[in-house]
Amino acid sequence: MDTNKPIKRSEFLLPLSRDHHFSLLFSWKIKQGLRHQVDNQRIQKYVAHFWQTHMLQHFQEEEELLFTHHADDLVTRAVAEHGVIKNLIEEILKPGYSEANEKLKALTEMVDDHVRYEERILFPHLERELPDDIKKAIASQLNQNHSNENPDNYPDEFWKK
Repeated sequence: MDTNKPIKRSEFLLPLSRDHHFSLLFSWKIKQGLRHQVDNQRIQKYVAHFWQTHMLQHFQEEEELLFTHHADDLVTRAVAEHGVIKNLIEEILKPGYSEANEKLKALTEMVDDHVRYEERILFPHLERELPDDIKKAIASQLNQNHSNENPDNYPDEFWKK
């Protein structure tokens, strides 16, 4: 499979794929902040913001609206990765945490790998496996939950030099 070619996504998964785009930007911004040696507290505040305003809801939507309709090893892996990402974020957000750079790097790698896994493997699998009526119900709920606004309008643009 050509990994540089855009993936044609089913309509019912488009809101989640758009979320994935913002999650990749989240990782990129953290990487830029680390590269520019931005104070970790600024990056930690951004992680907290993105987690609370975007990523937590995204994980809940996937787990409650999508994954409940199809249980297999691919879904189990995605849920486990959600747990790893959540645990990394909780560690990063601990007050006075001294290993933030290493955990932030691990978080960006995990988020990038997870998004690519879901986009390249899990979502195409679910597009094939889920019945049309379930897809329609998921699409309806996701479209109610999502707007076209940028979920990441964080005011401190620490990633810019």
